[in-house]
Amino acid sequence: MFRKTLRLLALGGCAAALLATAGCGGAGDPGAGKTRVGVTVYDMSSFITQGKEGMEAYAEAHDMQLLWNSAGNDVSTQAGQIEQLVNQDVDAIVIVPVQADSLGPQLAQAKAKDIPVLAVNTTLSSSSSLAATVLPDDVKAGEQEMEMMAETLGGTGNIVILQGPLGSSPELDRTKGIQNVLAKYPDIEVLAKDTANWKRDEAVNKTKNWLSSFGGRIDGIVSENDDMGLGAVQALKEAGRKVPVVGIDGIEDGLRAVQSGAFIGSSLQHGRVELATGLAVAKRIIDGEPADKEYTYVMPPITSENVGTILQHVVSGKEQFLRQLPALVDENLKTGDIANENARGAS
Repeated sequence: MFRKTLRLLALGGCAAALLATAGCGGAGDPGAGKTRVGVTVYDMSSFITQGKEGMEAYAEAHDMQLLWNSAGNDVSTQAGQIEQLVNQDVDAIVIVPVQADSLGPQLAQAKAKDIPVLAVNTTLSSSSSLAATVLPDDVKAGEQEMEMMAETLGGTGNIVILQGPLGSSPELDRTKGIQNVLAKYPDIEVLAKDTANWKRDEAVNKTKNWLSSFGGRIDGIVSENDDMGLGAVQALKEAGRKVPVVGIDGIEDGLRAVQSGAFIGSSLQHGRVELATGLAVAKRIIDGEPADKEYTYVMPPITSENVGTILQHVVSGKEQFLRQLPALVDENLKTGDIANENARGAS
């Protein structure tokens, strides 16, 4: 709150001096006087694109300005983006890191200027330097998808695993969850596992290679996100094969895949809700209001039974949902259930 007050006083001083510059937030600057939050994300995946919509809805409702950056899955690019945001003297920085073991020097720079940094969706090894985190329970999500696959296979068979970017916190935790469940099913063999970097096109090629290597031995594909799972579905279709595939995230195409039977299931990580929650926590910290150090988003399972309702929130009723989202997120922070989608009549 103190930093925000100082910045507003500086803006007032600029106006008094009639310095109508972009740096001083002149009369033509739509961000003048607003709380400014810098954002840097690993890449514009389907999930992040969805999350950007949620953050923009929350920012508009609370008269905030977002300075948005995508790192293109490059650690050095993201480091440079944070340095730039620090130099711009933003009120807070929200990051979705490219890699867990990164950004230490940049966090130190932000701390030296008293700029709170929050990690959302993906955390950092140096989490002690973060003002707060808003993170999914990725271990549980990995366990959940592997249990779905094990049940479908009847506890026996051969699988391949499409992993997220190696070393990122979701990949590490989802892989851990998958391994936790595999330990209970000795008759399920992992033929191969490798990253497709959350990307659909990379997963198409990876799956094609596995189909070429293992032929008809693959009984199931466990994907650590929906995009890669959809790539696997495409590769299977082109090969004239049909095996069960499971994903995580609940993006529109993933929901359609559950609806059609191309996926046996997924786990709902609604990007609009999760990333907007990160922005809401940042606002609390900026405004000097009480905020927890850690917030956990627990993903509900997506099955053929509930996919219709989830599609209303994510797809068919998206605009209505976005209108209700700011109030929903603020209410969820009060109750502690940040994955809830039904507060304030959201439907």
